[in-house]
Amino acid sequence: MIVLREMRRRAKVLVAPVLGIAATFYFGYHLVEGDRGLRAWLGVTQELNSAKSELAAVTAERDALEHRVAHLRSDHVDPDLLDTQVRKTLDVVSPDEVVIMQQPDSGATKTAPAPR
Repeated sequence: MIVLREMRRRAKVLVAPVLGIAATFYFGYHLVEGDRGLRAWLGVTQELNSAKSELAAVTAERDALEHRVAHLRSDHVDPDLLDTQVRKTLDVVSPDEVVIMQQPDSGATKTAPAPR
């Protein structure tokens, strides 16, 4: 009986520190490994940085395309760009040009005579 009473008294003294240590380890573990822990934060930060760099690349590409489109508007047409687009789309050349054709299977070039 005296032993049980002594064990209860000591248990009451030890419960608070044991629970405190357990709570500290619990929150410490979830601070690092949890859904919103440090590892998850680092992963989200890396994704954000890669998305920002992709956004910068796409924005630069869009600006370049907008610049080209601005030169094809009806109020201001860039003759060189228009000529390039017409040649690319219609596959036409002027009579004084030399056309160099490449075969798809080899890298050898072949010179075709200029149309007259």
